[in-house]
Amino acid sequence: MKKILLIAAVSLIGVAASAQKFAHVNFQELVQLMPESDQARAVIQESQKNAQESYQEMMNEFQDKYAKYQQNVNSYTPATRKSKEDELTQIQQRIQEFSQNVEQELQEQQQQLMEPIYKKAQDKMNEIAKAGGYIYVFDRGSLLYIDEAQSTDITGECRKALGIPESRTLESLQAELAAQAQAAAAAN
Repeated sequence: MKKILLIAAVSLIGVAASAQKFAHVNFQELVQLMPESDQARAVIQESQKNAQESYQEMMNEFQDKYAKYQQNVNSYTPATRKSKEDELTQIQQRIQEFSQNVEQELQEQQQQLMEPIYKKAQDKMNEIAKAGGYIYVFDRGSLLYIDEAQSTDITGECRKALGIPESRTLESLQAELAAQAQAAAAAN
C-alpha cells in the first residue's frame, strides 16, 4: 500500500514538473523602446545640454580672466597678483565642484525618470506572466542559454501591452539616436 502511494506521489510530481511553464523576455529591449523612455531621454539630454552650457560659460570666464592675468602679470603689485591668483583658483574650484555635482545630479535625475518606466514594464510583464500561467520568467539579457522549445518568448506580447510599435527595434532606436547626435553636432 505504501509503495503504491509512493509511486502515485512520484508520478504526480513528475506530471506537475512537466506541466510547469517557463517564459523569457528581453527586459532591457522593452525598457529602451518604451515611448516613456524617449521622453526621459529627451529630458536628460536637455539637462546635459544645459549643464554643458553652464560648464562652458565657467570655462570661458576662467580663460578670459587667465588671459587678462597673463597679459598684466608684470604690472600687478604683489597684493593685486595674489588677489588675481586667488580669484583664478576660486573659479577653478567652482568648475571642479560644478562638474562633480552636476554629474551626480544627472545620474539621480536619470534614476528618477527611469524608475517608473522600469516599474511599468515590470508590472505589465508580471500581468502577462500570470495570465499565461508561467511560473518563471527569465530575462533573456542575463541568460547564457535558452531552450526555445521549453520556454516561451513573451517579449512581443509585452511590447504590445506597453504600446511599442512592431516596427520599432533596438537598431532603429540606435539610428534615431545617432541622427539626433549628428543634428546636435551640426547645430553647434
